[in-house]
Amino acid sequence: MELQIIIDGENATLGRLASYSAKQAVLGKKIIIVNAEKVVIIGGKRGILEKYNRLVRLGGSGLKGPKIIRTPERILKKTIRGMLAHKQGRGREALKRIRCYNTIPKEFENEKRIKAGREKHGKLLTLKELVKLIK
Repeated sequence: MELQIIIDGENATLGRLASYSAKQAVLGKKIIIVNAEKVVIIGGKRGILEKYNRLVRLGGSGLKGPKIIRTPERILKKTIRGMLAHKQGRGREALKRIRCYNTIPKEFENEKRIKAGREKHGKLLTLKELVKLIK
């Protein structure tokens, strides 16, 4: 049985959580991230929104072109994917070992979780708020 790490994403910084998860997945551990909608992006609200809205515009029409991700757990997984060599075998296998959930599923409620973040103050935006604001 492979080692399984359950991470609580509440108040965790997006980039730090993604890099830690990617590294552990490459090392062969199964990563489960719960509370993905409470992960935060640090920075000004306007700058973050401009970045994601630019990605939406680059996506083209809905008929063809890349589909734009608009759910918190998929934004988190795509960020992790960017930190892996996902086109090569090792990275592809590591990406398969990562699961993200917006809430805590019943099977992981009683499991021990790693608390990834602590209370933050200042300019930040949660993934849940970001999804609501993306056009």
